[in-house]
Amino acid sequence: MNTRYAKGLSFARRMHLPRSVGLGIGFFSVAAALYPAGLPTWGWVLLIFNGYAWPHVAYLLARISKKPYHAELRNLIYDSIAGGFWAGAMGFNPLPTVTALAMMAMNNVATGGPRMFAVGTLAQIAGGALGYWLFLPALFPPITQIQVYACLPTLVIYPMAIGLVCYRVALQLSRHKKALHKLSTTDSLTGLMNHGAWKDVLHLQFDNAKATQRPNTVALIDIDHFKSINDTYGHIIGDSVLKRLSSALTAGLRETDQAGRYGGDEFCVILPDTSLAQAIQLMERLRRTVNEHADARLPGIKLSLSIGIAAYGAHLTDAQMWLHEADMALYDAKTNGRNQVMTAKQGFVMLEPMSDEVK
Repeated sequence: MNTRYAKGLSFARRMHLPRSVGLGIGFFSVAAALYPAGLPTWGWVLLIFNGYAWPHVAYLLARISKKPYHAELRNLIYDSIAGGFWAGAMGFNPLPTVTALAMMAMNNVATGGPRMFAVGTLAQIAGGALGYWLFLPALFPPITQIQVYACLPTLVIYPMAIGLVCYRVALQLSRHKKALHKLSTTDSLTGLMNHGAWKDVLHLQFDNAKATQRPNTVALIDIDHFKSINDTYGHIIGDSVLKRLSSALTAGLRETDQAGRYGGDEFCVILPDTSLAQAIQLMERLRRTVNEHADARLPGIKLSLSIGIAAYGAHLTDAQMWLHEADMALYDAKTNGRNQVMTAKQGFVMLEPMSDEVK
C-alpha cells in the first residue's frame, strides 16, 4: 500500500511541472481569444484561477488523497473539461482551441494511453458544450495576429516541458533497469555474481579461450566443514563466514578475475589469461590467507578451503566439461585431506615461491 502511495505521489509530482507551465502560458492564448468577446469579470477570475492556481490545487489534492495516482487521473480529466470549457467560451476559435486541446491530449496520451485519450476527449466535448452554452459566443471567429503570437509560447515551451519530464522518466527507468539487472545477477549475501550469472560468464570465457587459444583457468572453492560451522554456531555465523570468504576473494583476486557464489558454501572463480601454474599460486595464496587469518568476529573458528582448478584445453568440448574437471579436482582436494589446492588430472601440486607475474 505504501509503495502504491509513493508511486502515485511521484506521478503527481511529475505532472505538476508540465501542468504549471502549460496552463500558465496557455492563459495568454485563451485570454487573447476571449478578450474581443467581452468576457465578464467572473470569467476572468475563473480563467486566472485555472491558469495559475489550479496546478498547485491539483497537486495538493493528489498529495492529501489516499490514492494519489487516481486523484491525479481525475485532475487530468478536470484539465480536459476546463480546456473544452474555454474552447467553447471562445466560440472554438481554431488556433487557440487546437493549441490548448492538443496540448491536453498530449498529456492524456502520455499518462494513460488510448483509454485516457478517449476519456479526455469526451471530457473536452462536455466542457466545450458547457462553455458555449454559458457564453453563446460567435462560432469560429477570425484569427487575429495577436492570437497567433499568444499561441506561440504554448507551441514552443510546453512541448519542451513535456520532453524534460519524459527525459527524467527515461533516466529513472534506466537506473531502475540497471538496479534490477544487478539484483538478478548478484548474490544478495556476498555481493558476488550469482550461480546463473557466473555460468553465463563461464560460457563466454570458454568460447573466447577456444577462439583465441589463450590460457584460461577456472577454480571451484569449498569451505571445509561448513555444515559443522552452521550446526555449531548457527546460520548467522555461517553467513559471516561466507561474507568473509567473499571479501577475501574480492581483495585477493585481480581486477580481471571473475568470482561468484556457485551455491551453498561453494564459490567459483574464472581466471582469464592465466596459466595453470599461475592459477595454482593465486589460489594457494587465497587458501593461506583464509587459513591464517583470525577474525575477532568469529572467535574459535579456523577456516580452511579446498580448491579444485582446471585449465582450458583443446580436449574440452564445452564449458560444462571444463567446469566438471574443476569439480573433480575439488572432489580430490576434499577426499585427500581438505585444506589444499588440487588440479584436474595432475592432482596436488607442490608450489614454488609465488612469481611477481601474479602478485
